[in-house]
Amino acid sequence: MVAMTFDTHAFVKELTQAGMPEEQAEVLARSQATLIDEKLATKQDLKELELRLKRDIQELKRDMKELEANLTRDMQEMELRLKHDLTVRLGSMMVVAIGVVAALVKLL
Repeated sequence: MVAMTFDTHAFVKELTQAGMPEEQAEVLARSQATLIDEKLATKQDLKELELRLKRDIQELKRDMKELEANLTRDMQEMELRLKHDLTVRLGSMMVVAIGVVAALVKLL
């Protein structure tokens, strides 16, 4: 995190001129400086976060395209297997039906 400039001396001076005791103003200035240093994000922090998020989004887009290609390939393979299975089943049913008809013709 980039250090932010916070003029604690000027802050204490303003508070004491407004009537706050100097000791309290110094404690408040230290706590404000700590808060700023440890908790607040700078513009640079936000810019770095934005760049990381953009990279992550691009990576997700690449992954989604890859998943889409894999899904399309898998669906095509499944369609071919299904057509094959249906063809085999229909052929089997036709052979059985012809056999049954032939047996019936011999019996009658």
